[in-house]
Amino acid sequence: MKLASYLVDGRPAFGAVIGDGVVTMGQRFEARYPSIKEVLRQGALDEIRRAAEEGQPDRNLSELKFLPVIPDPEKIICAGINYRSHAAETGRDLPPKPNMFIRLANGLVAHNEPMIRPLVSTNLDFEGELAIVIGKPGRHIKPENAFDYVAGYTIFNDGSVRDWAKYSLTAAKNFPGTGPLGPWMVTADEIPDPTKLTLVTRLNGKEMQRSGTDALIHSMPDLIAYCSDFTTLAPGDIIATGTPEGVGAKHNPPIWMKAGDVLEVEISGIGTLRNAVVDESST
Repeated sequence: MKLASYLVDGRPAFGAVIGDGVVTMGQRFEARYPSIKEVLRQGALDEIRRAAEEGQPDRNLSELKFLPVIPDPEKIICAGINYRSHAAETGRDLPPKPNMFIRLANGLVAHNEPMIRPLVSTNLDFEGELAIVIGKPGRHIKPENAFDYVAGYTIFNDGSVRDWAKYSLTAAKNFPGTGPLGPWMVTADEIPDPTKLTLVTRLNGKEMQRSGTDALIHSMPDLIAYCSDFTTLAPGDIIATGTPEGVGAKHNPPIWMKAGDVLEVEISGIGTLRNAVVDESST
């Protein structure tokens, strides 16, 4: 099942993606389940799945104004340098433990919404990533049980302001409008082995990154377990698993995103996250 978040008459809603349309769940479940995060919190995926099977699409995907698939995650935890190929291109040693950092929810951007290049820098870079959506609370999770805590998978573009990263990774990763997430979440039952996916990032149609998701330094179960040791994971939390080689900063000369560019991250079995780049307004 694919679940998307979007606006209906200016109000947040969610629905199940069926073909080229969505079955909006608001009329049936708005009081109990106003969001995907609340569905996860109440363990109601099976109920939503039955409703989707019984329903008919009420809107076309092409008409939707998407929201980030989880618009307000409690936590967005990202793995830095977690592909061997990316470690090689950056000249770094393989990290013995996951190198995790935090992104803020107010930096998220929806599918088909503008990605914003900040006023203070021209060094906006892309990082296509597979992201895990946590489905139930967990602390001190064992790696062998980690997938039991996964609700599904989505796509993340960890937009990075590279010149700011020299001084503060937190700042470089948290500019408004630099973190596209979506277009939807695919539930874990439809992706029984998330290491068998292929990630491709394209800038203006040109392929920049390509990798299998089996090339991680620290596996997805290890990332989940590690994160759960230093924080309690909550339904709707996002764990971004890292990016492979090919980021703009490592080209010669570097390739920075600019206004008018279109960035696509495609992951097999999930879909394509697409965003145009605009410059931040000075007003």
